[in-house]
Parts: sequence; C-alpha cells; structure tokens
Amino acid sequence: MVYTGNGDRGRTDLSSGERVSKSSERIQAYGTVDELNSLVGVCRSYATDKEGELEEIQNELHILQAELANREPDTKVTDENIDRLEDRCDYYQEECPPLRSFVLAGGCKSAAQLHNARSVARRAERKIVKLDQDVELREEVLAYINRLSDLLFLMARHENHLEGVEEKSPKY
Repeated sequence: MVYTGNGDRGRTDLSSGERVSKSSERIQAYGTVDELNSLVGVCRSYATDKEGELEEIQNELHILQAELANREPDTKVTDENIDRLEDRCDYYQEECPPLRSFVLAGGCKSAAQLHNARSVARRAERKIVKLDQDVELREEVLAYINRLSDLLFLMARHENHLEGVEEKSPKY
C-alpha cells in the first residue's frame, strides 16, 4: 500500500526507526536530491545522446539519497564516482567553445532542462552542507554533489553547442 497515514501529521520515519519532522535538515537534504533525481529523468527525455550517462547519475543519486536518509547502505558514492564525473566534465569542456563570461541559463530545450537540474543540484548541495554542520557526512557526499552540478552545467553547454545555439551572456 502506498499510503499509510503515518505522515499525515508532518512526521516521517528514518531507516533507523527514529521519527522526525518532514522539515528536518536530513529530510530536506535527501528530498532535494530526490527532486534532482526526478529532474535528471526529465533531462534524459530531452538529451537523448546523454541518456545512458544521465541514467547512471540517477542510480548514483539513489545511492546518495540512501546515505543521506541515515542508512548504512552497502553501496556508497565513492571517489571512483567522483573521478568519473570529473572525466566527463573534462570531456564536455574540451568539446565546447571556451567560456568567456557567465551565461544565461537556457538555449535549446535540452540545455534549459540541464541548467534547471544544475540549479537544483546547487540547492541540494546547500541543504547537504547545512546537514553536514550538524551530522558530519563523508567528504565524498559533498564532493559528488558539487561535481555533479559542474557536470550538468557543462552538459547544458554541450547541448547548446550541438544544436548550434549561441549562449547568451547577461547584460549588466
């Protein structure tokens, strides 16, 4: 059964059995990662040449969520996951024209969605940093979400590049 009624009063259970408010920092952190995961799924439907790579990211985000949910998962985000994100960042950076200024989020539909995912990744990072101030998290958790937002930005640039869409700079 999907509904239990246990959360009707704004509380939920952690995997440890502890009952916490749905507004707690832990729930905010892994809830925002869940939102990011859903948005990466949307990106998969637009950036079809990156579908496999984005699906891999979704799987890693599930692993990250499990750790943030106070579980002791068998699988955790590792340095290898972070290294892979860095390798992909290097690839996309080489494929795109040099970045000369800030760019406005947008462009083609797939790039606009990837920019949206990047901004949600940054929000997730802020929530994770806040949680880390109270509950020390592994360094890999923070590094992974930071690299992921960089990768999503570069993927957005790459999508615009592939579509021949010129990036626009903000007008100050």
